Amino acid sequence: MQAWRVHRNGEPSEVMELEETDRPTPGDGQVLLKVLAANINFPDALLCRGQYQVRPPLPFTPGVEICGETEDGRRVLATPALPDGGFAEYVVADEAALLPVPDALDDAEAAALHIGYQTGWFGLHRRAHLRAGETLLVHAAAGGVGSAAVQLGKAAGATVIGVVGGPEKAAIARELGCDLVIDRHGEDIVAAVKEATGGRGADVVYDPVGGNAYAKSVKCIAFEGRVVVVGFASGTIPAPGLNHALVKNYSIVGLHWGLYKTKDPAAVRACHDELTELASQGVVKPLVSERLPMADAARGVQRVADGTSTGRIVVLPAGGTR
Repeated sequence: MQAWRVHRNGEPSEVMELEETDRPTPGDGQVLLKVLAANINFPDALLCRGQYQVRPPLPFTPGVEICGETEDGRRVLATPALPDGGFAEYVVADEAALLPVPDALDDAEAAALHIGYQTGWFGLHRRAHLRAGETLLVHAAAGGVGSAAVQLGKAAGATVIGVVGGPEKAAIARELGCDLVIDRHGEDIVAAVKEATGGRGADVVYDPVGGNAYAKSVKCIAFEGRVVVVGFASGTIPAPGLNHALVKNYSIVGLHWGLYKTKDPAAVRACHDELTELASQGVVKPLVSERLPMADAARGVQRVADGTSTGRIVVLPAGGTR
C-alpha cells in the first residue's frame, strides 16, 4: 500500500515521504480499516517536528483521525494506532473505540468530526460548563478546532465572539455563525470584547492558541469566567499569573481530550451520540475547506503547520471526492 512516512523530524513538507509499504497487521482487539478520508490536525505537524506529547519511533506515518471502512463495509471513525497513522491506504485501530459515522456526513466531513468536535464538546460542557445566554470567546475561530467550538457554542445557546487573523478568515467566521468577529491584525481584542459585553467580559474563553491570545483573554474575562486551555498553536506556552486569577475571580482549566479515551470511554461515546444528533439536525457540520489527493498530503500538513489554512483539510487516499 501507499503511506506517507517520516524518517527524521522536521517541517512536514521536508520530512514526509510517500512510499510503498506493507499493510499494518492488526493485533489483539484491533481491526484493519480501509482509509476513506484522513483529517489533518495540528498534532500531525507536531508529530513531524518531534514536538508532540507522543513521540512514535521513526519511521512513522502521521494522521491521528480517519473515516474508515471495515471489512464488512461499515463506515467508522477511528484514531489509528501509531506509528501507523492515517495518511495511508490502510490502518489498524482498536475495535472497541470505533464510532459509527453519522449518516448526515460524507467521508471527509466525518473524518473531521471526531477529535476537534469531541475536544470542543468536552471543553465547553465538561470543563467550562457553558450555559445558554453566556458569552463565548473563541480564538482561531476560522480554524479546524476553533470552527468546531463556534458551532458547538451556538448550539448551546451562547453568544459567540470569534477572533481571527485577516479578512478572509473573518468572512469564514461570520459564515460559521459568530455574533461578532474580531480581526486581531487590526482590532483591539480586549476593547472589542468589553464593548460587546457592556464591560462585563467573556464568560468562557476557548483558547487553542496560547501566547498573546491567552494574555489578551484574561484582560477581558468576566467575573467567574472560565478559560479553557486547549493548545498552543502560537508556539508559546503562557505562564499564568495566579494572583491575577485570584483578584479577578476566574478559573483556568486544561483540556487533554485523549485522557477521556482511557479514563472515561463511556463519556466519549455519549459525546459522539450527541454530536451525531447535532449533525443530523444540521446544527454542526465540519467546515472542510480542501479535499486533497494522497499525493498532496504533505503540502496540506505544512499549511496547517504554518497556520494559513481555514476549517479542515482532508486527505482522500482513494482519490475520491465523497
